[in-house]
Amino acid sequence: MVTARKGRGGGGPPRPRVVDGGGGSMVSRVAVLAFCVAGIWSAYITQGVLQETLSTKRFGPEARRFDHLAFLNFAQNVVCFVWSFIMIKLWSSGGSSSAGRAPLRKYWGVSITNTVGPAMGIEALKFISYPAQVLAKSSKMIPVMLMGTILYGVKYTFPEYVCTFLVAGGVSSFALLKTSSKTIKKLANPNAPLGYTLCFLNLAFDGYTNSTQDLIKSRYPKTNPWDIMLGMNLWGTIYNAVIMFVAPLLFSNWPYANGFEAVRFCQENPEVAWDILLFCLCGAVGQNFIFLTISRFGSLTNTTITTTRKFMSIVISSVISGNPLSLKQWGSVVMVFSGLSLQIFLKWKRKKVRDHKE
Repeated sequence: MVTARKGRGGGGPPRPRVVDGGGGSMVSRVAVLAFCVAGIWSAYITQGVLQETLSTKRFGPEARRFDHLAFLNFAQNVVCFVWSFIMIKLWSSGGSSSAGRAPLRKYWGVSITNTVGPAMGIEALKFISYPAQVLAKSSKMIPVMLMGTILYGVKYTFPEYVCTFLVAGGVSSFALLKTSSKTIKKLANPNAPLGYTLCFLNLAFDGYTNSTQDLIKSRYPKTNPWDIMLGMNLWGTIYNAVIMFVAPLLFSNWPYANGFEAVRFCQENPEVAWDILLFCLCGAVGQNFIFLTISRFGSLTNTTITTTRKFMSIVISSVISGNPLSLKQWGSVVMVFSGLSLQIFLKWKRKKVRDHKE
């Protein structure tokens, strides 16, 4: 998946300074914000629809499934590597190896978790529905709080525990409720425990990836989002190429996704190839709007936009893509996004207090 993190990280290329006041009329700021919302929503909602289509639809006269979902991760790495290289040439003064920027070799280690994590999230769609995957991946605050409490003795406030309870309760109840037979029939191999496990492992790997990217950014302060995107996707492309194209040649019974078979499937079904290309472009374009939002309005505004986008993705999947949710499941969805909304509100209050003290 796209490796410059959604809702986190630096600002727009190459200047990440947040503009909170001034800098244009209110009308122009509202127009830019609306542009950012439209860009993030359209890019990632479209990407979600394509991801769900590729994981559930049957293609060609033989009605075959595209079983090589890990190939999406490889394709995303290639497209985002090329995209970030172009953006660096357009926006940066000098190459990504210039003074103050992290050298490409610094990304090889963290790129392993960034390769494995998103691949697990995509593979989960073989076992659980897209709405279930979105909900599970929305609960990233839970492992963060657990790690903070257990490993570092961090103490959280009561409202923060309420947020966690709402999110954890919503995800848990959604997982325990019966999924409609229509949705189950679309899945390649329905297996809820395995699907949710893959999602939570994805979150764990993402947590390590994000913290390591922050460490790289702190050690090399002139590193901008496109540098991180370039380095991560360079190594991700190399790793996935070895896994999907070299390993199958060396091992006859290679159990992982086979890149040659994925390419052959795309040649036989051009519709799949176009869907994959559009999927990758949506992820790359979406990053432009995320960087723009953070640079103009701050990470809190970006978090609000991306959270509401996830809710809309579930609504669209349920209504348009034919994944009907029961009334109780909608209650679980509301629980999760109530917790996320409360978390955003608490962050907004802390920011207001901090700004007032300054």
